[in-house]
Amino acid sequence: MSEKARDGAFDDWLDAVEDGESYYVECANGHGWLPPRRVCPDCGSRELAETPLPDSGEVATFTEVSVATPQFSADTPYVTAIVDYGPVRVTGLLRGVDPDEVDVGMPVGIDVGERETTGDRAVVFRPR
Repeated sequence: MSEKARDGAFDDWLDAVEDGESYYVECANGHGWLPPRRVCPDCGSRELAETPLPDSGEVATFTEVSVATPQFSADTPYVTAIVDYGPVRVTGLLRGVDPDEVDVGMPVGIDVGERETTGDRAVVFRPR
């Protein structure tokens, strides 16, 4: 089996998350975005700085997937969550908690895991 092709800036960002150095980019006006970005979509600033992502965020919304496309069938059931990290929101898989115990506002940390079906790396959140 051959090694999977890298997806440029996304895989670079996943590498940073795995190394415990997750970040977002922020302009001087406080607008935050996940990379890659060269220009702030809110104000047009080209001066963006890498800013450390907080150690934990809060679940803003989530959904439990129990019937998936064939590409993710071995992953079911799983919870997809959008997590609020202040100036940015990150979407990923919520693991390490029973789906019935997930609540909006639940504190979680960010990590990188694998999809069961494809073996692809994915953003993973775990309860704090």
